[in-house]
Amino acid sequence: MAIMRNFKFPKDKKILFVILFAVILLLLLLFAFLRDTSKPITTAEASKLHQESKIKKVIVDGNYLYLVTEKERYKIFKDAINTNILFQKYPVEAVQNQWNFMSLLPLLASIGALLTLAALFGKNLFGTKSESYPQMSRTNENTKGPDIAPTHSTVRFSDVAGIHEVKEELEEIIDFLKHPQKYRQRDIQLPKGVLLIGPPGVGKTLISKAVAGEAGVPFFYQSGASFVHIYVGMGAQRVSELFKKAKQMAPSIIFIDEIDAVGKSRGALRNDEREATLNQLLTEMDGFEGSSGVIVIGATNRIDDLDDALLRAGRFDRRIHISLPDMEERVKTLELYLAKKSHQVDIKKVARMSVGFNNAALATLTNEAALHAYRQGRESIDLDDFEAVKEKVLLGKRRIMSLSEEERKIQAIYQAAKALVATWLDVEFEKIGIVTTRMLEFDSEILSKSQLQNRIQVYLAGSAATQKAYGEKFTNASGDIDQAKALAHQLIERYAMGEHFIAHPNDAEKLLQDGYMDAGAILEKLKESHAKITAFLLENENITREETQDIIREIF
Repeated sequence: MAIMRNFKFPKDKKILFVILFAVILLLLLLFAFLRDTSKPITTAEASKLHQESKIKKVIVDGNYLYLVTEKERYKIFKDAINTNILFQKYPVEAVQNQWNFMSLLPLLASIGALLTLAALFGKNLFGTKSESYPQMSRTNENTKGPDIAPTHSTVRFSDVAGIHEVKEELEEIIDFLKHPQKYRQRDIQLPKGVLLIGPPGVGKTLISKAVAGEAGVPFFYQSGASFVHIYVGMGAQRVSELFKKAKQMAPSIIFIDEIDAVGKSRGALRNDEREATLNQLLTEMDGFEGSSGVIVIGATNRIDDLDDALLRAGRFDRRIHISLPDMEERVKTLELYLAKKSHQVDIKKVARMSVGFNNAALATLTNEAALHAYRQGRESIDLDDFEAVKEKVLLGKRRIMSLSEEERKIQAIYQAAKALVATWLDVEFEKIGIVTTRMLEFDSEILSKSQLQNRIQVYLAGSAATQKAYGEKFTNASGDIDQAKALAHQLIERYAMGEHFIAHPNDAEKLLQDGYMDAGAILEKLKESHAKITAFLLENENITREETQDIIREIF
């Protein structure tokens, strides 16, 4: 202290600035020397390194892991991945945290010297009083995310066209939300959760808003991604707050869009924060009764990615599949979108030219047609406007699948074969259309080999039909071939229904080849019926099992 009292600070300001400059330069050099140059990576990137066996060593340093490869060193938060798998497979090196603190002493001393210089002069580097230093520590108010608050939906089922079957499924949910006491008196509990399954753009969010609007109850909207935080525990806390508020305002609806973002199947190198959030969601769904007045609606286009625990009984018991609209549904949707617009359009022609469009695409198509008419100086929309903008909608940022006339014919031949073989072999289906296939799941626990073989024939029937008609195969068969392969491997390897108890490499191939030949034989025998079903699909786009049976009976 005596030294400090006797110390006389240089009066020359130039000398002061030289000293300050030297201190700042020292700080920069220390920062460059001590800073961590490891490349931060995500959980997916770490998983890829693990799968490709590129990791040579794992270094544990406090809350971080360093994955060392031959060419690079990567850094990831320790709680973001499953460390057990890494520790079992790779050499692990633990680093003491003490050296990190000791290495920072010069930096801390330099910062202290700089602040002392500023305090002695009564001013900081920017000429402001030292007492006015801003606070260095503030609470991050953004970690909690936006407040969870309900909305009151004004959407009604009359605002959503072309979902007649979906409306029927949801009617009793709406009635329960309106009159819960009626169900409680009869000791009836409705499903806690409803899962809407369908491709993007078919109106899953709009349907859930319509349910809330029809029932007149609070509507809590959350995206699955909003639960996934980088802050440990924040996702689970948000789930807890969401359910707490929904129960307080019951009857109410919780809608979780893109639920697969938080409900993905758990596995190797799983994100622990995401798993904690999923566990909290499962706990909350188990924690309230079906008569509580809270209904959880989830939406996904990737049900195969969801964790089995989320799909088990007592959670999302009711599942509603929403497919791309067929001809009749597109007509109703276009009628709704054109209701308040002046037009001279044959709506059936527009519906026919928009095969494969979802509801969002139809809305875009209608709006673009109206804009085209306006740019042309006309008040009324006509068919030419739709034809003019169709390519723009198809080839815009979000490409929407559509079919040319020739592709439509190929697809009709392909789908007609599936409908014919399924009906002939008594394989249950609800509806088969040019762009959709609604097969029914097996309704029994014990299945015979012939039942499984029949379904394989249905999956391969379309390929057999197009091969016969055009002399070649097409890419539209890829999905069905994948399902046929999966079912064949299941039959051989899981159920041991092949020629050998121990799966033989050729067993599955023989099963598929036999199924392909048998499906071709049925089509050859019923070629007149196949031609009529193809024509029916080209005209109506969809055919039911009963309608297929009627066509077969006309000939036999």
